[in-house]
Amino acid sequence: MRFRSILSVWFPIVIVAAMYGQSGQPDALPAAPSATKTPPAATDQRPAPAQSPAPEKPQDNPNDAANAATAPAASAPQPGEASAPVAADTRSSAADDESISTIRRTVNEVNVVFTVTDKHGHYVKDLKRNDFRIIDDAKPAAEISSFRAEADLPLDVGLLIDASNSVRDRFKFEQESAIEFLNQTIRRKYDQAFVVGFDVTPEVSQDFTDDTEKLSMGVRMLRPGGGTALYDALYFACRDKLLKVPHTGPVRKAVILLSDGDDNQSHVTREEAIEMAQRAEVIVYTISTNLSGTGSHGDKVLQRIADATGGRSYIPFQLTEVANAFAAIQEELRSQYAISYKPAEFRADGRYRTIEILAQEKGLHVRSRRGYYAPSQ
Repeated sequence: MRFRSILSVWFPIVIVAAMYGQSGQPDALPAAPSATKTPPAATDQRPAPAQSPAPEKPQDNPNDAANAATAPAASAPQPGEASAPVAADTRSSAADDESISTIRRTVNEVNVVFTVTDKHGHYVKDLKRNDFRIIDDAKPAAEISSFRAEADLPLDVGLLIDASNSVRDRFKFEQESAIEFLNQTIRRKYDQAFVVGFDVTPEVSQDFTDDTEKLSMGVRMLRPGGGTALYDALYFACRDKLLKVPHTGPVRKAVILLSDGDDNQSHVTREEAIEMAQRAEVIVYTISTNLSGTGSHGDKVLQRIADATGGRSYIPFQLTEVANAFAAIQEELRSQYAISYKPAEFRADGRYRTIEILAQEKGLHVRSRRGYYAPSQ
């Protein structure tokens, strides 16, 4: 399939009390179960795009830490729950007060990023609001609040590279293809990316940066060896990196997962990893390193991850096609629309709600994320 998208979700106003310890610092969210290293999240200093208003983005909820330690996926913070920052002088007095009231503000609005192609598979980039209708949870959307072409949003990209023994013979070519993708995609002072290599544990070889030289070094320093904990790596990248980095405006979040799809070491399941990607509002593109062309079990795993998050799965038949897959992902990230709408009969019940965006014109195909998780009251 050739189409995919990204989803952002904002939800109702809630007020919570955030408890602090004697140190006056909020409890940190735990890393993915198999992660042993979690570098501090980078601060986003990129300018917000001029053409798009800046809706509020989800941030971490320190109150979820206790429950998250025992149930990694189910305890993930709900989309749209953004804690207000606490000033430094307030933190210093937190030990005396023992608690601080934190206000959260969200909106009953869903924001979906999607692509449209014609019958020949070419991207269509000149459509208008009235060219689409939206079905949310089997009901027409109550209102479309905004529509715009989004060819130039800043990118947050996580590059996840399988560094297990099973990819050793193809590793160098895959590294060079990934480096070329980063050089062509990441723009200084506008986009940022990080590099994670994984075998039995995910390891950040380069944290968030817009410096493609540093990113290239992060890719080149990876060495294959050990088993494969693919699901742990995806869970870690979404929860501990892409969900945590702060933003001053709208950002498109994506993971590029380069792997053979075989997992034999993870502590979380495939579906828990997928759910974390959905909650972090991340689209996952997968590139199979399986060159047999037989449609292996690993390829089906990668297809499931991509489909569930609104991405696309690429299965090259030879090494040279790996570079073509990276080029196709780059084009996709610059050929999208964003639409915001209010669902009909929305309920904050914590369940998964489906999304379908339909083009009015025959022959056009829309690819978008399949749904989102409503918040729980």
